[in-house]
Amino acid sequence: AATSNGVALCALGAAAAAAASAGLAARRPAAGARGSNKYLVAVSAFESERGVQEPVGFWDPLGLSASGDLTAFKRRRTVELKHGRIAMLATMGYITPELTGKFPGYLSSSANLKFADVPNGLAAISKVPALGWAQIVAYGGFCELSAGSDDWKTGTPGDYGFKVLTSSDPAEKENKLSAELANGRLAMMAIIGMFFQDGLTGSAWGDWALYTASPLRSLKSDPGFNTLPEWDRPKNGFEGLVGDQPPLGLWDPLGFTKDRNVETFKRRREIELKHGRVAMFATIGYITPEYFKWPGYLSPSADLKFVEVPNGLKALSVLPTAGIAQFFAFIGFLELYYNKSYGEPGNYGKGLFGLGSLGVSASVADPKSRDKKLRAEVSNGRLAMMAIIGMFFQDGLTGSAWGDWALYT
Repeated sequence: AATSNGVALCALGAAAAAAASAGLAARRPAAGARGSNKYLVAVSAFESERGVQEPVGFWDPLGLSASGDLTAFKRRRTVELKHGRIAMLATMGYITPELTGKFPGYLSSSANLKFADVPNGLAAISKVPALGWAQIVAYGGFCELSAGSDDWKTGTPGDYGFKVLTSSDPAEKENKLSAELANGRLAMMAIIGMFFQDGLTGSAWGDWALYTASPLRSLKSDPGFNTLPEWDRPKNGFEGLVGDQPPLGLWDPLGFTKDRNVETFKRRREIELKHGRVAMFATIGYITPEYFKWPGYLSPSADLKFVEVPNGLKALSVLPTAGIAQFFAFIGFLELYYNKSYGEPGNYGKGLFGLGSLGVSASVADPKSRDKKLRAEVSNGRLAMMAIIGMFFQDGLTGSAWGDWALYT
């Protein structure tokens, strides 16, 4: 039954879902949710603070404000503002030299180093003299120490008396301060992206053709996403096989196929197909019981009816031990004895949908039709693997197979 398949697969993800349920920080509860935990206190204390804005609202996935400590919140807001301001300057420091050029003259006359000789981005680190770095650190220290740290202690994080970009109008001032916070957050993400792009490609603006160590360079990407010219796209011997299809082509970000070992590739493909097939059954096993359950008894000896078995992870606490043992025994029988490989990954000689096990001839003779069905199976299996993991997490965090997030307090 679909219920049984879903229950069996739930066992495999229960531990991960339970761990995630305990480990992830509490989120903002849905409208109408009630609870007495610390996070609800924190939300009531901080959800009107600056920075609580669309689209994510009060965004604190790590639960740093769960204690409700106002002083700690103000100190963290100061740190956030400082990092945001530095990131905005750093981002502009990446962009400006590319657009406006560089200062004329010498950066260091004693080292005969002109501004124009300093490359943009991370490559500049090797060019700036040690004395120059000392000046930068000294100036940063001066700004940090001279401004003091009373801003967050007095309840005005980030306010050091510099009023050039603010306003005397309260509404306009609030708008500008909110914009500063949002822009700082964006800049922190932007500068980290620039660092990675620069570090991986050796270029401040990231010509990805220079990133020769990329595991994606050994693959055939869809032309819509490919940054390399057609003649410069390396091959690895597995392009064109089932699973190599748009939009990602042969997707192997960890470079498992780099060794070009055919037997290893076939073994991994067989594992992928098995996992995909099990995940498809498990996904259907979550959905079907919401609409239909078998009549009668699952276990007459335990006086347990099918309708009494809850859907999802909760079924594990109801299902008899002998029932779980039967699942493992049946899976072991299929894995160790019944399914014999026919040389092609995932082909056990049972025909379409395994109907050959019932004595029904169900082979697909047309090569094009067979290839299309095999590709569909791989794609649907990949989707189902993502889907069932999402269902496990949703169930584990909310206590409901279909995830009423108001229950995730």
